[in-house]
Amino acid sequence: MNKEFNRRNFIKIFGASAVGIGLAGGLNSTGAAESLNVEKVLPVLEKIVEDRQPVIWFQGAGCTGCSVSLLNTVHPDIAEVLTKIISLEAHQTVMASSGEQALGVFEEACEKKAGKFILIVEGAVPTAENGRYGFFGESPKGEQTILSWVKKLGNAAKAVVAVGTCAAFGGIPSAQPNIIGAKSVAEVLGKQVVNVPGCPPHPDWIVGTLAHVLLFGLPELDEEGRPKLFYGNTIHANCPRYFDFENKRYANNLGDDGCLVFLGCKGPIAHADCSQRRWNNSVNWCIGSNAPCIGCVQPEFPDDISPLYTKLPDEKIWINKSGVKK
Repeated sequence: MNKEFNRRNFIKIFGASAVGIGLAGGLNSTGAAESLNVEKVLPVLEKIVEDRQPVIWFQGAGCTGCSVSLLNTVHPDIAEVLTKIISLEAHQTVMASSGEQALGVFEEACEKKAGKFILIVEGAVPTAENGRYGFFGESPKGEQTILSWVKKLGNAAKAVVAVGTCAAFGGIPSAQPNIIGAKSVAEVLGKQVVNVPGCPPHPDWIVGTLAHVLLFGLPELDEEGRPKLFYGNTIHANCPRYFDFENKRYANNLGDDGCLVFLGCKGPIAHADCSQRRWNNSVNWCIGSNAPCIGCVQPEFPDDISPLYTKLPDEKIWINKSGVKK
């Protein structure tokens, strides 16, 4: 890395990245990012960097996989995100403080920074028996539930982002029999939440959504509350195996060439840009490694699209790239 890499170079690179993924100019009717002079974005980014937005990351019922995914962000890397873009003031897994000191950070956010911080919630919210299936800390009044924390923090936050399918839609914790009464953040708060689903979500989806909230406010959302920037099209529409689908060349076994739809691929109903973005620094993605898409970005995941390796009903498959039934 260039040793002379400085603060302004970072801002230029981040600004260019914002334009490149459509954050600065949005997407035009052809799906391409509209051009915008990066210099016009720099004053805004300068202010963001100088006055870093407080972010509270709260974990509910989940596996911490979304946090792990965020740590894999590349452009910008996680160190740049934490030191130059946001002020991550609390995160149960990575924060150095513990006990009363850690709880105090969350309490202070509710009491002294209401309306000034962005809340990111990872994991579903246990609600059965008034939330007694999940706790975070104690107070003089007794144990504090995840449910009570999400309500307090969510009502005090400037904006709420539900990261991962568990937070966005309930996900695996809400699968039957769901004895803990796991619900999504939006269900608990009853207000607008930006959903960034995925099991886990791509780090670009998390950082890109956060950047949009910081720079421009809430992004344009689809009917499921997902940013259209990343979830605007189906996996099927942009799949490199779509030509195989059109020509009825289907894989019969995992590892075969051809469309994976008969092996349970959920690409026709899953909305995400995995095929263009790919994972692990753009190395690969599910279908690229000969595995069918499991539809982890969808509200139906996992119960309503299981068994995962069973073909979808025909009415959900036989559509063209525009989503029109053939």
